[in-house]
Amino acid sequence: MRADAQRNYDLIVKAATEATARDGAYASLEEIARSAGVGSATLHRHFPSRWSLLQAVFRTCVHNLACRAEDLLAEPDALAALTTWLREVTVYATTTRGLAVTLLNAPPEENGTCGATLTAAGEKLLRRAADQGSVRGDVVMADLMTLANAISLAAQPADAAKAERILTLALAGIQPPGR
Repeated sequence: MRADAQRNYDLIVKAATEATARDGAYASLEEIARSAGVGSATLHRHFPSRWSLLQAVFRTCVHNLACRAEDLLAEPDALAALTTWLREVTVYATTTRGLAVTLLNAPPEENGTCGATLTAAGEKLLRRAADQGSVRGDVVMADLMTLANAISLAAQPADAAKAERILTLALAGIQPPGR
């Protein structure tokens, strides 16, 4: 990318991050362009859709959550590791306006998205928990991500404690009978 194009990209992402934090996933694209000091056409050249812009806004934090999943693989209790990570994802999605909507509305054909990154990261934790017999064998990570995102939407506005309570109830259902 040319230096001026990179500068515009960075300004747009910064303005979108601020607007999303304030107004959620449906922040005005026109306002974002104005705040970034670029025209609407420049914004759309870099980000052909609202969804692609939101992906850029959340990419760094999603990367951090994926790294956290890797760290948790070292925990001896696989179910505790999976539960810890799902709580962190749910609380982050609850307290970060627009993230849950972005994850739930990802086009299914897209790879390398925030949702795909988190699903892949959580898959390792889920498989480990299933291998230890802590999670039913029919549980899939995509369903757990949908659950985490749905809980984060239900716990709005930004009620992390409520999200954790609901997640605790839901996670009891993924364990095999008698646990």
